[in-house]
Amino acid sequence: MDQGRPKPDLIIFDCDGVLVDSELLSCRCLSEVLAEFGFVLSVEQALELFLGRSTRAIEQHYRDLGRVVPDDFLPRLKSRVLKTFAASLEPISGAGAVISGLTVPSCVASSSDIDRVSLSLDVTGLRAHFGDRIYTAQMVSHGKPAPDLFLYAADKMGADPARTLVIEDSVSGVQAGKAAGMTVWGFVGGGHYSTRDGRAILSAAGADRVFAGMNDFWEA
Repeated sequence: MDQGRPKPDLIIFDCDGVLVDSELLSCRCLSEVLAEFGFVLSVEQALELFLGRSTRAIEQHYRDLGRVVPDDFLPRLKSRVLKTFAASLEPISGAGAVISGLTVPSCVASSSDIDRVSLSLDVTGLRAHFGDRIYTAQMVSHGKPAPDLFLYAADKMGADPARTLVIEDSVSGVQAGKAAGMTVWGFVGGGHYSTRDGRAILSAAGADRVFAGMNDFWEA
């Protein structure tokens, strides 16, 4: 399935950076909390290294560098992110209208944990569109860029991966969707692409199409 062919049987939305404009907020939280433990990581570096990745990827990154993040790092990061999201998170403009207008099933598949995804969708008023059709990296052995999460979501939704469309904003997410044998559209309308060439980044990662506004969702 690609552009110009029939619409998919399932659409899988990533959450952060696709449904909610959260990536800059979460990367700022990561940078701040790491600094409290003596780790130096700028927001820009956080975006480059961890966009679309799970917290397990953060731990592995520092482990590979011979450093171990303290036991209370992840709980403190989660608390900071949830507090920040509750106060400041906004939906991606037009996301609700796109989802409510869909004539095919949809679900969410995110690298974030279920608490964060649930809060994100609740705060932005998008939760009602998905109900319990929310799948996270906690549910599989290997997170993005491995295909496991998208294949898991498609299986739970009873959809053929070849007839599934993924909407992603990160390189790891695009790679995961393509590895799953799915069509992937890259979305670059989040605030984290305001100073980066998201179209080039996601096209190079293998996205079948890249678009910047939800009002252009079905446009060729």
